[in-house]
Amino acid sequence: MVQPLNRFERYLTVWVALCIIAGIVCGQLLPGVFQAIGRLEYAQVNLPVGLLIWVMIIPMLVKVDFGALHQVKQHWRGISVTLFINWAVKPFSMALLAWLFVRHIFAPWLPTTQIDSYVAGLILLAAAPCTAMVFVWSRLSNGDPLFTLSQVALNDTIMVFAFAPLVGLLLGMASISVPWATLLISVLLYIVIPVILAQLWRKSLLKGGQAAFDRAMAKIGPWSISALLATLVLLFAFQGKAILDQPLIIAMLVVPILIQVFFNSSVAYWLNRRLGEKHNIACPSALIGASNFFELAVAAAISLFGFESGAALATVVGVLIEVPVMLLVVKIVNQSKGWYENKP
Repeated sequence: MVQPLNRFERYLTVWVALCIIAGIVCGQLLPGVFQAIGRLEYAQVNLPVGLLIWVMIIPMLVKVDFGALHQVKQHWRGISVTLFINWAVKPFSMALLAWLFVRHIFAPWLPTTQIDSYVAGLILLAAAPCTAMVFVWSRLSNGDPLFTLSQVALNDTIMVFAFAPLVGLLLGMASISVPWATLLISVLLYIVIPVILAQLWRKSLLKGGQAAFDRAMAKIGPWSISALLATLVLLFAFQGKAILDQPLIIAMLVVPILIQVFFNSSVAYWLNRRLGEKHNIACPSALIGASNFFELAVAAAISLFGFESGAALATVVGVLIEVPVMLLVVKIVNQSKGWYENKP
């Protein structure tokens, strides 16, 4: 039986929209408070946001069992498609779409000083493969849970080593200055250390048995979304003036994100069909190619470019549309099962 989305997951878009409104209002009414929060930094890391991001990321990484890596070979075709889309197609296609829409088509209506930053934010969003929400999308499409777990474990392992070089390469190709020291610190703070802490926590929880682990995950699961929403309030408190001055910015940033979601999921789904993978493998393979580890993208954008940057705003737009768009992709792969299995 497919489990439904929980309350936080089902209404994520609503919560994000409310946080945008709350952040803009609070930022306009209490600018001094948020400026003081913005000054709480050490080594270019905002301490309140750093704490919130750990609360966001670590509970999600506790779900990941790196012991599942040995299962990768059982579905090598599906895994190959996943890796090809996530690391060879998705980041580069997003960089191309960002260049096309942000630097050219929408450029006359965007603030000139933020154009590079918007491009950077979109690149950061695409460079981080989904870690947690893909379990939800896989569940809703009756995807193979062991395949989903193994592809997430492999992606997260690769991300530890590949995220910084890939982001650096794409930012350089986009003629955006790469703050390498800050980028490497971000990888250490928001990937390496959380992975280590999460796996130690996972090991401790599993000592009490699977039932105890499941109960603990049910309790700490909402922490991630709650911390994300608190971060968004802070971010939009700083972004408020820019949004009020040009409210269509969000709509313009949605366009390349939507295109890359449908493009990557379609290519992954089609490739799995051509290679003869089962439908319950193709679904999670396609869905992880469409979804993003937006918590990491938000964290990296804030660390690299700041609260008030277009990069931070671009990553948040990805959060805003995540649930409704991914539910649409889930519906498409579910309803096309007959076509998928009717192979020539």
